[in-house]
Amino acid sequence: MSEDLQPLAPREAMEMWLDRQRSEKAEETLQSYYYRIRKFVEWCESDGIENLNELTGRDLYRFDSDQRAVDLNQSTLNNQLGTLKLFIKFCADVEAVPSDLPAKLEVPKLTKGERTNDEKLSAERAEAILENLGRYSFASRDHALFALGWHTGARLGGLRSLDLEDIYLTEDDLDRLRHQDDIDDEILEKVEPPFLYFRHRPPETPLKNQTDGERPVSLSDEIGEVLSEYIEVNRVQLTDDEGRRPLFSTEKGKGRMSKGSIRSRFNIITQPCRYGGCPHGREEASCEALEHGYESRCPSSRSPHPIRTGSITHHRDRGWPAEVLAERVNATPEVIRAHYDHPEQLKRMESRRSFLQNLEEDE
Repeated sequence: MSEDLQPLAPREAMEMWLDRQRSEKAEETLQSYYYRIRKFVEWCESDGIENLNELTGRDLYRFDSDQRAVDLNQSTLNNQLGTLKLFIKFCADVEAVPSDLPAKLEVPKLTKGERTNDEKLSAERAEAILENLGRYSFASRDHALFALGWHTGARLGGLRSLDLEDIYLTEDDLDRLRHQDDIDDEILEKVEPPFLYFRHRPPETPLKNQTDGERPVSLSDEIGEVLSEYIEVNRVQLTDDEGRRPLFSTEKGKGRMSKGSIRSRFNIITQPCRYGGCPHGREEASCEALEHGYESRCPSSRSPHPIRTGSITHHRDRGWPAEVLAERVNATPEVIRAHYDHPEQLKRMESRRSFLQNLEEDE
């Protein structure tokens, strides 16, 4: 017996689905969903599918084949078809496609190697960059931005969201936390700076996991010193369009560094030629990666995500348990192990050496 389906155009269904996701997902995630599903909607329209009631398992198979034909890597294909499967499930829920149709879309499974991005920034390179910044650009915005990104493993959006009021470097700064609803004054008496506090403040500076992403993150005294000097000497003293005082301010645009600007600065900071020779044999005078807007074309440049990946790996190599690190970087232990944990095997072995004593004592 056939199901009683209700007519629905692919593009209208996409808008309905995205609207439903808007209350639960960060804006960046919504953008990713939009681009992936738009590709499927345009494919339907070009194929004459104007009503999703007409969609069949064979159509999904043909779309899958078309995607594989454009030489997408397994990870990209997994993301594309995984998002599409979520969309088709929604379409089944609103009776636009048969209830058994989602099961007919096969999402390729990935190995751990395929799930991860091996372009992480190594700890050795990070230390070289920090040494260079500390020597030649101490407490500059670049120094503070990179040091904080590497030290905390924060996402780009988290770094951008920070206001001066979120940075706690002295005992006096703790007064800003007293008598807040989510702060226990007795616990606060035992808290020592320096640390920072990520806050979800939509719509301008949302965190990826919204209020679940709000968290305090402890800082080393060294990072505290860099931030203190940056704030006092080198920070552009202004407010953004919302009247807030961004930690990473700029005289351009809205007063707060944009995500694109932060991404560009990370690409520039991580170019090896900025603190040594070019490992790729390029001539500085003719290298396109040194031109404004093309910094990411350097094979060795790294955007914020690989830096986050490298930072998380470095924490794990230094013995941080995934469960403890999860709270610091706002990711589940499972996600850390699957997507961010790219161990240097010898370092990881040494980080486990301290457990040998416990093993010997038990025997």
